[in-house]
Amino acid sequence: MLTWTELESITDDYFMADNRSAEDIYFYTSFLLNYLMKQKKGIWERPDGGERIRIPLEYDGQEAEFYVKGDTVSSDDRESVNSAYFEWKHAYGNATVYRIDGLKNAGRYAEVQLLKQRVGGAQKSLTKLLAGSIYDLPSGSSARLTGLRAMCHETATVAFGGIQEDDLVSADGTKPWEGKMDSSTTTMTLGVIRNGASDAKTRDGQGGKPDLVVTTETNWNIIADILQVQQRFTDGKETAKAGFTGLHFEGKDIFPDDFCPGNHMFEINSNHTGFAIHTQGLFMRSKWKVIPDSPEDRTLKLYWDGNMVSNNRKAHKGFSGLVL
Repeated sequence: MLTWTELESITDDYFMADNRSAEDIYFYTSFLLNYLMKQKKGIWERPDGGERIRIPLEYDGQEAEFYVKGDTVSSDDRESVNSAYFEWKHAYGNATVYRIDGLKNAGRYAEVQLLKQRVGGAQKSLTKLLAGSIYDLPSGSSARLTGLRAMCHETATVAFGGIQEDDLVSADGTKPWEGKMDSSTTTMTLGVIRNGASDAKTRDGQGGKPDLVVTTETNWNIIADILQVQQRFTDGKETAKAGFTGLHFEGKDIFPDDFCPGNHMFEINSNHTGFAIHTQGLFMRSKWKVIPDSPEDRTLKLYWDGNMVSNNRKAHKGFSGLVL
């Protein structure tokens, strides 16, 4: 059996070898995890503590007006909500090496391979857990992420980031915390993508519309067929760079996600969503430990602590009733 020192050393070598490529296992499964977490696009916060995660909002909420000589210029502070607060979410992946498995894998090489297989399995399981939770409904487990369906959910009285839709009204009367989810039965067309992007527009110019479109593979195949016939696309540079399939159309990378629920599509503005992850919570590993009451069996945990966040909820649009 490997000694405790050997367990720690080999595990460290596993994560450090080949330019830390073993850590890429966390991002193989989901382009959203790769783009927002590995590439650190969009909102990327690393708080070091606090009861909740504080995310400053981006919206027009203060006094602004033209004036001429002699006018009284308002100095009033428009009372408004200026931050959203997201709960910490905690996840782990488990790697366990049983004595009986070690006996079956006799020899140092076999034991090392068993160790790597167990740690790799823990990484993959944790990745799938996070990738799937991105699409949880707000009515789901409070222990899981506040992801895309929670962000786009339209029930005004359901809080997102601690704020209900009617709690936040801009100076122009719009609601920056409005959830946008079209649940009507709609045939998948390019027009759906265009209309959704217009509905989620926060401003004219660069960065004002969604730049990512994620959907099911079935819907993505339909979009790909339409675009290929019309020859009005390019290969998605961001998706290709990360090793995923994607298309680029009218400023948006469109890609399939196996975790996306059936009939759904989400148009996302990456300027207004991302991840906040504790400084000690980005796939941190514990030391190898003895399993209680089983001194010959050893276990290791991989930890993730954070949440998916947004600073402008209405900058995104979801669809839940797309059909062929």
